[in-house]
Amino acid sequence: MKWHHSLYWRIAIGFVACLAVLLPVQAVLFVWVLGRSGRTVPNQPPDRLAQTIALDVGSALERDPALDVSQYLHAEYASDVQPFFVLLAGGAMIDVGGPFPQTTIDESRTRLEMLQRLPPDRLARGRGFGLRGPSRPGDGPGPGDRRSDRDSGPPPGPDSSGRVRGFGPGPRLAPILANGRLAGAVVVPPQPPFAFLLQRYAPVLGSVAVVTLVVGAAMATLVIFGPARARLRQVESAARRLGAGDLEARAPAHGNDEVTAVAAAFNAMATDLAARAEALRQSDRLRRQLLADVSHELNTPMTAIRGYLETLAMPGMTLDDETRHRYLGIVTDETGRLERIIADLLDLARVDDGGGALRLEPVPVAVLYDRVVARHERAADEARVAFDVDVDPESLHVRGDRDRLEQALQNLTANALRYAPAGSAIVLAAAAVAGGVRFSVTNSGPPIPPEHLPHLFERFYRADGSRVRGTAGDHGSGLGLSIVKAIAERHGGTVSARSDGAGTTFALDIPASTASDQG
Repeated sequence: MKWHHSLYWRIAIGFVACLAVLLPVQAVLFVWVLGRSGRTVPNQPPDRLAQTIALDVGSALERDPALDVSQYLHAEYASDVQPFFVLLAGGAMIDVGGPFPQTTIDESRTRLEMLQRLPPDRLARGRGFGLRGPSRPGDGPGPGDRRSDRDSGPPPGPDSSGRVRGFGPGPRLAPILANGRLAGAVVVPPQPPFAFLLQRYAPVLGSVAVVTLVVGAAMATLVIFGPARARLRQVESAARRLGAGDLEARAPAHGNDEVTAVAAAFNAMATDLAARAEALRQSDRLRRQLLADVSHELNTPMTAIRGYLETLAMPGMTLDDETRHRYLGIVTDETGRLERIIADLLDLARVDDGGGALRLEPVPVAVLYDRVVARHERAADEARVAFDVDVDPESLHVRGDRDRLEQALQNLTANALRYAPAGSAIVLAAAAVAGGVRFSVTNSGPPIPPEHLPHLFERFYRADGSRVRGTAGDHGSGLGLSIVKAIAERHGGTVSARSDGAGTTFALDIPASTASDQG
């Protein structure tokens, strides 16, 4: 999975993008707010701001002597500049953005009274008054116009050289002159740098920041977590349906992120559970079928045995020796049939369950067929059937479990002998093929109908009873071919059957992982 497909990276990038949008929005808003301040600069030095306001109010009074100063100040400066107050010559005070310390107000009143005692011409021509910059409209600032906050001395007034003495430490006053008369003074108390900006604009900027964060987080949630949440809900729904028994439930697994990995893992688990459930159902079906088949197979000889034994044990029943021997022969045959069925069932169970590890060793194929021929030679003579052994090459070896391979070949040969007509031959052949060794057992008996071929290796399955040579006792247990199939699969091989007008051939293939050519 590439990093940009990861849900974690998408979350991180989404929130970084949210912050990246927040900062420009804050900057644009700040510039917009400052642009609304008009001609004033909110955080300019207090002395400069006081003089600017004083000049503006003086000009307004010259234009309109009846001007409402309080209304004018609040309309022009209430939302744009840092806090200040104005002391009018009549004693009234107008505060904009207050409150202010009472000591500052009292000191400012005292200094205004000092200014009021100055002659009007001195006020018009004077410099200083503890202020910086020009005292009249049109006067430009100069080196002699700046005085230190540490200046101290007598109240303002003409000194010996005719200049106006400045104020000492304390609040700075900017006189408001209208038509050459002192109308009042402006006082802007000093504040720390940016203190006004924080007081004035911090609530607005903070609100915008909160709104932007909320909106950005909501958008990031919808864009990043929305699809992931929907897909997780689909996984949850699939899990609930699977838990309710719907083995076909699957979660959408499109994409390349962690949710897709979870969905893919869930689907793999669901597929495995479905396969196991199907295997259990199949096993249960086979178990039921096996029980039914075993019951049927065991019931037939048991019924015959019981019937003949009850006949022999009937009181007053007189039987001649020939009849008694015939009945006892039938009981003996059925007992042998029971033994064969039980033995084959136990053998098949051992093979199906693993039955211990295979003892793999090189086994000469010719030796296997010699033992098979020796085992069935007497029965073949009685049935007037011959054996034709064809091993190519004669030195062919197979690597496998000697006893199990011999058992498989014995079962195939017994099955072929059961259906071979008198005067025919059973061909036992072996040859090296691509990937292993193929054993084959062929008889020239009646062909097996095609519809029966796929079921020949099922337990207790018989293709056609009419094909069997001899009596019903020659039918076998019906488990021989099932045992052959189990042995072949234990060796990693396969078994198959082919039947046509020329006869029936059973082929047992042992793969190269188990089989080998050895000269």
